[in-house]
Amino acid sequence: MKKLLAALLAMMMILACTVAAMADEGSEPDWSEYDALIAEVKSETDFAAREAKMHQAEDILMDTGAIVPIYYYNDLYMQRNTVQGVYSNLFGFKFFQYATVEGSDTLSLNLASEPDKLDPALNSSVDGACLAIASFGGLYTYNDAGELVPDFASGYEMSEDGLTYTFTMREGLKWSDGADLTAKDFEYSWKRAAAPATGADYSYMFNGIKGYPDDLAVTASEDGTTLTVELEAPCAYMLDLMAFPAFYAVPQQAVEAAEGWEENPGAWALEAGFVTSGPFTLTEWKHNESMTYTKNPNYWDAENVKLESLKFMLSADDTAIFAAYQAGDVDFIDSVPTDEIQNLMGNDDFYIIDNLGTYYINFNIKSDLFAGKTVEQAAAMRKAFSKLIDRDYIIETVGQTGQKPANAFIPEGMADGNGGVFKANDDAYTYPDEENVGYYGYEVDVEGAIELLKEAGFEFDGEMLSANTPISFEYLTNESSGHIAIAECMQQDLAAVGINMTIRTCDWNVFLDDRKAGNYDVARNGWLADFNDPINMLEMWTTDSGNNDCQFGR
Repeated sequence: MKKLLAALLAMMMILACTVAAMADEGSEPDWSEYDALIAEVKSETDFAAREAKMHQAEDILMDTGAIVPIYYYNDLYMQRNTVQGVYSNLFGFKFFQYATVEGSDTLSLNLASEPDKLDPALNSSVDGACLAIASFGGLYTYNDAGELVPDFASGYEMSEDGLTYTFTMREGLKWSDGADLTAKDFEYSWKRAAAPATGADYSYMFNGIKGYPDDLAVTASEDGTTLTVELEAPCAYMLDLMAFPAFYAVPQQAVEAAEGWEENPGAWALEAGFVTSGPFTLTEWKHNESMTYTKNPNYWDAENVKLESLKFMLSADDTAIFAAYQAGDVDFIDSVPTDEIQNLMGNDDFYIIDNLGTYYINFNIKSDLFAGKTVEQAAAMRKAFSKLIDRDYIIETVGQTGQKPANAFIPEGMADGNGGVFKANDDAYTYPDEENVGYYGYEVDVEGAIELLKEAGFEFDGEMLSANTPISFEYLTNESSGHIAIAECMQQDLAAVGINMTIRTCDWNVFLDDRKAGNYDVARNGWLADFNDPINMLEMWTTDSGNNDCQFGR
């Protein structure tokens, strides 16, 4: 009898776990339609049809409620008047190789804290991209006017059907150790970045090339002077890809000489002294403290690089960074404390520049927060949260630099790949919110939020959640005064109807890893476009994307 009871109990436990799992799965949207649609966009040759499919994809994405846009980015930084020649672009990339410092051959600066990855194929952060630009190179790059110009290539030819590109390499290219750098290095690097074994977050950016992922149609000539690329469909942003760090070359010999490189593909770039190809090479790295990059004499344009070194202060403490700037210890900083912004407005060393991107929060759709909910109920919960957030207050009190409130993930002003602007209503498409050109609106709507939460099964006593159906969750952010202040604003907004939000802060590297692994309920996020086309902000949410922090389809 005891054995029978034990067996029955075991069966009941298995059944209970199965039911719970089914309930959890029941709250997650079927993502196969989205994946298939993005694949169609990537292969579509009719640009008008392509635009229509991208609108459809954004509709699907926003209907989940898992993306809550807060505002459209701009960027701020401080740079001494003695510094010239630094430039940035819409994608947040900062270029230091042609900078000069009056009376010095060293530029001291801060971009962020300890970088997560220095291998350009493995990096997925903006500060990491800036470091990659300083130490590696692609076939093309951006000049100080934001224009695409040849870098390691001298030019290219495209077939009449737009499906084949042949890039001619610049003569005399060298790695920092003096070895020849040729088209064969790019063939190796692209195939490595696309391969599933490498685990690159941006591997999906290679999926427009024939043979992705295991047999990429990228071929270097025998003498290494040309690189031929065969595409699945014409690509309007091909040269933008050539300037993106994931498409930079890495040195095969150095990569595969590192101990454990097959299990840890980035092992070769974990300490100073690794081989590079760009204007600088990393010569000293005091982890969590500082990094020193020294001029690379083998860089193809070394004669125009005037600085001998870049010295990076590694910190995410806005107060400490600003104090270092005031003390003259650094000449360039990429952030300032929130409570200093108004005092700095109008100063000639305080810069506000345009960006193409969106600051947002994202939900982990697998969070226990949605256990037992249907797909529709889980989406209603998330949309309700969005309606409670006072975006104008966040911008006025935290952002303070004229950001625009966001009610769609695709940022304002992004091109549509068909000669127009994606967010503009036209004959073929009208945004769900025609007046504001967006999805949820960005005005606070407590009544609307309560109705959505009731649809999701929550009870209310007046305008406050009933104790019978509480909502409590953890919000994940990195340690930065601005991000924490935004979290506190949202905490207050959600508390207005009785939602309990706690805030967990952690170091930059831990934050990135936990968000990527889905170790969170809700997290702060932001995406600066990698190039000016909506597919960049849509394909990142496919099931197999390394940037799919919401865990769609997982």
